[in-house]
Amino acid sequence: MSRISIPTKARLPSTLRVDPSHPAVSKVLNRLSRSSLIAVVLDWLKDERIPLSRPYIRQRHEEEEDEDDDDDFYPLAQSVPALRELYQDLQARKGSKREVLDRITEGDWRHGLSLYQLAIADLQYLYDHPTSQKWTAYRIVALKTATKNDENAADDDDPKLDVDKESLTIPRFHPSTFLQSLQETTLPDVKAHYSFDRHQSLPILLLRIFILDSPYNTSLSLQAGGATFDIARTIYIAFPDDSPHIYISKPQTLSSSGPGQNGSAAGGGGESKSLRSLILEGIPKALSRPPHQRYTLKSTNLVTKNLNELLERRGATRTNSAGGGWSIYADESVKESPLDTVLPLSPPLSVTDDDSSSDEDDELPEEKERRKKERAAKRPPMSPASKRDEKALKRARLVAKGRFGDSARVDDGRGVERVDIVIEDAFPSAPAAWDVALATSRKRRRQEEEDIDDGHGNTGRGGKGRKSTTDLTLHGEDDDEGEDQEQEEASGQRKEGEPQWRPNIKITFHGSHVFAGIRQLVERGVIDGERMPGWMTGEEGVTIGVVRNGRIKGHKGGGL
Repeated sequence: MSRISIPTKARLPSTLRVDPSHPAVSKVLNRLSRSSLIAVVLDWLKDERIPLSRPYIRQRHEEEEDEDDDDDFYPLAQSVPALRELYQDLQARKGSKREVLDRITEGDWRHGLSLYQLAIADLQYLYDHPTSQKWTAYRIVALKTATKNDENAADDDDPKLDVDKESLTIPRFHPSTFLQSLQETTLPDVKAHYSFDRHQSLPILLLRIFILDSPYNTSLSLQAGGATFDIARTIYIAFPDDSPHIYISKPQTLSSSGPGQNGSAAGGGGESKSLRSLILEGIPKALSRPPHQRYTLKSTNLVTKNLNELLERRGATRTNSAGGGWSIYADESVKESPLDTVLPLSPPLSVTDDDSSSDEDDELPEEKERRKKERAAKRPPMSPASKRDEKALKRARLVAKGRFGDSARVDDGRGVERVDIVIEDAFPSAPAAWDVALATSRKRRRQEEEDIDDGHGNTGRGGKGRKSTTDLTLHGEDDDEGEDQEQEEASGQRKEGEPQWRPNIKITFHGSHVFAGIRQLVERGVIDGERMPGWMTGEEGVTIGVVRNGRIKGHKGGGL
């Protein structure tokens, strides 16, 4: 252990060890199951990873000293292969998790666990619990220098950059170069440990970032009594294959003590936000190659705990722009197209799955009619009301299949847990009885805008609390309101100068699979699937949006 710590800009080395008695070590290891814990240890003991996770092995001069072995509850192994064989025996037989934990912390790694070992254990927990992290999808977009004719062009020597909507270029990604560039954007009083790992079952490269609020990169900053390690944050960045998107998780604390202890982090939420903003600013800088190639991150308004859903909506497949009922055309085996001028002989959604089977496709029409009559004869007699209800449910299932296609299945493994929508549709007219409500709504909105910007740079609701995600989305869409009003006046939907009342309506859906639940309600006739808006089917690919004039928009145009 180094007795002198000097401030440095270098990152935390993977070989830096943490004392086994530290609460962070107990938290990381205790939440793994026995089988996962043994699998992690066997991964540590691979030949190529021994330099980063070297165990405490009996030395030659210690072999002659047998007195220590009598008092040692966990005798030291003589070699790495012998220790590997010992844990393979533990894997083959049954036992308690406490036995394995004590063997690790008090025996084979009594001298401490490296940051690399903790990263591997933390990643194993992510693989065992895929929904333990909350991810937000961002799109990597190219930037261009604003022209002189552009309103955003700067007059000084510092050119202003705008999003290049016509560019299709994406940055080339190399892990070592990316980490070197990302480290340059890190503040000098913050140290980070980076660990790359390939996802076990998904086409994703994961980057785990452990951030320590300390200017030192020695073991003194990782001691159990230090307050810096107790408020350390862990964040994940996922890079999907062949996709211009990245997924960023919500920062989490590594230590069980959490923020607020030792008087160090009174505002844990503020630290998470500052860490997230630091990462969001550093990633595009690390991907850019100035002065010609510059990039930025644009939110796609898709937030979920399910990585499968992120890959489905923001991955490298054709489903990125084919959600809901359009998902049937994302399958490459389907030759039909919605743009065909000639209707297909057998529309893909003309018959429900219950009415036909693959065995009956080759039968003659007379045989099908005979089978239909036989099934009808076997059914018990039904009243006219029951027949109407059955026919209505049958049509509701057909409508649900047409609106949702092959998506929004309960067992598809691509669930979205929450959807926040703000509806700003204007009423068709404003009678005299609504004039008072209109004036009150405008007055309340002006008051909210004054509270948001009080002249001192303070944002929020009167400087107290924080704004919700839907409020941020609503505030970001205010710039498009004038454009929408001009379109309404041009199309004749609203006369020039006619007042409009837009009630502020917020809708939030909660559940393990929101769109699958909406599909079930459509199949049971609770929701009219024919009049249901498209954003309720998930075809827009957003979980946060604003509905205005019947069309949904993500925050600042995000979404599909």
